[in-house]
Amino acid sequence: MDRRKFVRLSSLTAPFLSIGEKLWVREMESEKPIVISTWDFGKEANAGAWNILKNGGRALDAVEAGVRITEADPHNQSVGYGGLPDRDGRVTLDACIMDENANCGSVMCLEHIKHPISVARQVMEKTPHIVLSGEGALQFALANGFKKENLLTAESEKAWKDWLKTSKYDPAINVENELYKKKENEPVLIPGNKENHDTIGMVALDNSGNLGGACTTSGLAFKMHGRVGDSPIIGAGLYVDNEVGAATATGLGEEVIRCVGSHLVVELMRQGSSPEAACKIAAERIAKRNPQKARSIQIGFLALNRKRQYGAYALQKGFSFAVRSEKQDLVLHSKSIY
Repeated sequence: MDRRKFVRLSSLTAPFLSIGEKLWVREMESEKPIVISTWDFGKEANAGAWNILKNGGRALDAVEAGVRITEADPHNQSVGYGGLPDRDGRVTLDACIMDENANCGSVMCLEHIKHPISVARQVMEKTPHIVLSGEGALQFALANGFKKENLLTAESEKAWKDWLKTSKYDPAINVENELYKKKENEPVLIPGNKENHDTIGMVALDNSGNLGGACTTSGLAFKMHGRVGDSPIIGAGLYVDNEVGAATATGLGEEVIRCVGSHLVVELMRQGSSPEAACKIAAERIAKRNPQKARSIQIGFLALNRKRQYGAYALQKGFSFAVRSEKQDLVLHSKSIY
């Protein structure tokens, strides 16, 4: 092509390049927010997160606000206030939070504070550290204005005292997730049911195209004092990569830690897997390592990518998750290996 033809062609195509650029910017600007979270009770938590997202708020603010709803619910005996205690009768809470810039904060084995997720955020924003634990986490919380409270409700105390009659340490997870049944419109713990651990993990994409995630739990019921599962461990219970997506996990934390589950799911999405496919591969990896054990426990993964695609997968049937967007507000059940 000679110089004259090149100049003429450039003058013709330049306006279209400009239009294309404007269209691309408009498409990015109109990106719609979405939030997903683990288990049926995630629907109420999503509503709290959505109040922030629908008004153009940041994903980090949304996930913190969302899981605080679950933390404050005394009837949810696996998260926050009312959580089932350890074998010594002490309610210890774990939580972590992560933003779009890989900033993160975590608290482990925190007692007396209703909202560990907000303490985790303060660790992220006010300290040079990522993790604070035990007495140190409590001291930090109290120094930053959090109120010391008794988190052991009458219902959870009764469940603990009933457990003490046998003191059988059985961390197996009921695969059908039947922790609650309705009795006079109140959820109660089913006596003898093995389902004793339901983390709430939440990830969101905001109107600016940024991701955020939060994860909070009271951990395995009647655990050894000081036990920490995957929920407050960045990369295990939660991971956010703003270039790719975010993932969270629920279930028996020891097995999630072994494969750094949430980070694994995000890296699989980076390699091209869909959210559901990535969650499936992670679950299969756990099952392959110890097939016999995998049949007696429950682990679920939940993921969201930057294209607003989401997916989940579990070892057993019974893992549900909640989705909230401009057009959706529903609870879905994941596929499973077994």
